[in-house]
Parts: sequence; structure tokens; C-alpha cells
Amino acid sequence: MSSIPALVDTDWLAEHSGDPQLTIVDATTFLNRPQGDGARAAESGRAVYEQAHIPGAIFADLLLEFADQDSGRRFTVLPSDVFAQKAGALGIGDGAHVVVYDQGEDMWATRLWWNLRLEGFDAVSILDGGFAAWQDAGLPVVAGTEEKPASTFTAERRPELLADQTTVLAALEDDDVRLINALDPDIFDGTKRTYARPGHIPGSANVFWRDLKSGDRAGTIEDARTALTRVGALEDEREVITYCGGGIAATYVAFHLAQLGRDDVAVYDGSMTEWAADDSLPLDVGRS
Repeated sequence: MSSIPALVDTDWLAEHSGDPQLTIVDATTFLNRPQGDGARAAESGRAVYEQAHIPGAIFADLLLEFADQDSGRRFTVLPSDVFAQKAGALGIGDGAHVVVYDQGEDMWATRLWWNLRLEGFDAVSILDGGFAAWQDAGLPVVAGTEEKPASTFTAERRPELLADQTTVLAALEDDDVRLINALDPDIFDGTKRTYARPGHIPGSANVFWRDLKSGDRAGTIEDARTALTRVGALEDEREVITYCGGGIAATYVAFHLAQLGRDDVAVYDGSMTEWAADDSLPLDVGRS
């Protein structure tokens, strides 16, 4: 396939579902939000996938398989060689076109989209509206599990797409780097405490990831352009780092930036989970 669209709709996927190069991946994961303050409980979406999924879709467990279980944080990106081994074992390999969806919030699909791109794999699309859109279109679903033959995934990590604590600390002193917080405004300004300390990294702009959606689907490119231009994220001379709670919602913002030509955006994988846990690191509350 010579041209890989960033976003595909259900009609496109139904038409291309028989293509031998196509690999459909269900990346369903859940974060169960508490009523008040406090951390969100994570849950694998495997059981939901087994109840119903798009025909031919394999399941990628972002919580238990595609996260570093030794990092001390949820969803930490795997070492490059380990990711390659797991992706290949799942059936994601060189020469494939991957279409990712999830059955809850599209940020899980964009998390895998980002992780694949981090490892040098660009032939990946997001199903707009995910499984809900597929069902709304009256298209068939199946139960159980599906597998693909193991394949070879050649990882060529792009370190510029992954930010760590040191990178973000340096950004605090650099006007040419724009930090974007993808969380709910109440979490951003410290009204709601979800992590070890409330607030946001100093100098951050807030672009709530759900504000880039229209209902269950992605919003228009022009709406995204307006929101991201407002915070200076489309200025060519500026580097951009997105973050959130654990590097998930941040990938949804990075996805929209990529659609607008900024495919060089880094994601701070540790995000607020790591940053707020270190009392030596600064946080601001309120909105500037």
C-alpha cells in the first residue's frame, strides 16, 4: 500500500478488510475513574475483546503485554527490542498496514499508533470512532480470540519521539519548547487531584484531548488546527512535548499534530505520574 491514511472510517475498513497486508488490532483498555480525587484503576480490555470484536482483529494488551512491568509505573514504554519481539509474536510485522481501534476511548488506539511510530513503523492508521462506529454502521462482529502468524518486526527507534524527565526539565528553561498538557482542565489547574500532587508542569498549555473529538469521532482538522495554533504548537521553530497522566491521552494530541504536519512531537511517557511523585520537581496550580 503506497499511501497510508492516518485516519480511516468504517467504510474504508470494511472495503479493505480482506487485504492480505492489513492487520487489524484491538487495543481496548479501561481507566476506571473515581468520583472524586485519586488515581484511576486500569483494566485490560481482553475480556471485552473476547466478547465481541471486528472480524480478523487481534488483541494488543497495552496494560499487561505492551508496557514495562518493571518500571514501577503503568504503561511505561517497553525497550525497543522487547517491543519488537512482542509485536512480531502478535503478528504485526514489516510490510503490514496496521489499523488500530479500541472499544472505549480512542486514546488507547493512538497510544499504540505512537508506540509503533516510535519504533520506526509508519504504516499505521486509526479507525475513526473505533468499535462503536463499526457497530453503529451495522457491520459484523465476532466473539472469541483470533491470531495471526508470527512475523518479523524490525524496530528502529526514533528517540526524538520519546521525552523523559530530563528532557522536560530542560524544556522549562527553553522558550523554543512548548509543553502541552492533555488532561481535563480541572486536573490541569489543580482543582481535582488525581496524581501525587495537584497542578501541572510550569509553562504548560492545556489542550484537553477530548476537546479534539466530536462525539465519538475525531473532530475536524480545522478545529484541531485552531486549538493547537492557539497554544503555539504549529510554529515550525518550536519543539513540542505532550504529556498527561501516564502518556496515553498525550498521544491523542500528538496524533492530531501529526495530521497537521507535526510528526516530530515527543510524548513524555512518565507524565504526571512520574513528575508529581517527585517533590523536588515544580508544579503550578491555577491557569495562567
